[in-house]
Amino acid sequence: MQVSFVIPLYNCLALTRAMVASLQASLPAGLAHEIILVDDGSTDGTREWLATLRAPFAVVLNERNLGYAAANNRGAALARGEFLALLNNDLVLSPGWLEPLLAAHRSLGARAGLVGNVQLDFRTGAVDHAGIALNLKGKLEHLRTRPIPLSRLLFPVRPVGAVTGACLLLGRALWQQLGGFDEGYVNGCEDVDLCLRALGAGRINAVALRSVVRHHVSSSARRKARDEENTFRFTRRWRPELWRLVGRRWCWQYLEAYWLGPRDPAEHALARGMLCYALHLRRTPPAGAYRALHAALDAELARWQGMFGAPGESQRPPA
Repeated sequence: MQVSFVIPLYNCLALTRAMVASLQASLPAGLAHEIILVDDGSTDGTREWLATLRAPFAVVLNERNLGYAAANNRGAALARGEFLALLNNDLVLSPGWLEPLLAAHRSLGARAGLVGNVQLDFRTGAVDHAGIALNLKGKLEHLRTRPIPLSRLLFPVRPVGAVTGACLLLGRALWQQLGGFDEGYVNGCEDVDLCLRALGAGRINAVALRSVVRHHVSSSARRKARDEENTFRFTRRWRPELWRLVGRRWCWQYLEAYWLGPRDPAEHALARGMLCYALHLRRTPPAGAYRALHAALDAELARWQGMFGAPGESQRPPA
């Protein structure tokens, strides 16, 4: 078995059926695979449809809605493939989307981590995802810059700090080594948390620029309801390592704000240091860059503390 596709479901039956049809129509001929569908308590006829499916499908029925992390973990526990491909049920896939992910993984060799791709908003056609990083406020955001054709040709694999779980590929052995998704998150940050654990294990996460899919973004009801709590938990857990998600891109954002806004003479030296780092003229960022990032994180953590108070036992990051 080469690839196990794991797809969590929660209602949205029409999107699910269209996504599964596009998946089967887009797979390379002769690919040994299985499709594991995990229903997370749907009430819209999804379970009745699942009952009609046969091989290569496998079905898991959660007794209640357990959330994105637990649904994926349950599906992946049944997987037999060398690779896991985690997919949302609101994707639209076209021929040629999978092969670049497999090629990117092969090109990274033993250091391959999680491999994502370019995702276009189904409604607008705009890029919704080409990796994940931190913005100047220290909050997670998707990279939405469309890769230029030349970069896709010459550098088809772009290392990034993190990728979204909406469509990603990784080795099943790495998934097992990392322990899957942390179920302490509720429909948010599970994927970035897993990416940072992969980085900590010496792996390289990347975007396969030649793989492009379309995505009905956040089609599930209340998909973003716990974003603030999830990010609060994530930031408290990973704060010492967040520079790996920031790096040169964060410096470029800082410099853009510096150039376009009123310039404080006290920031000139910091801006020069950031520019040298962003241009790869120095190996480490200036100390002021760390201070600026942590000042932004302090402000966000104070805001979250005001929203949620002291973290409860269920919110504490795992050891």
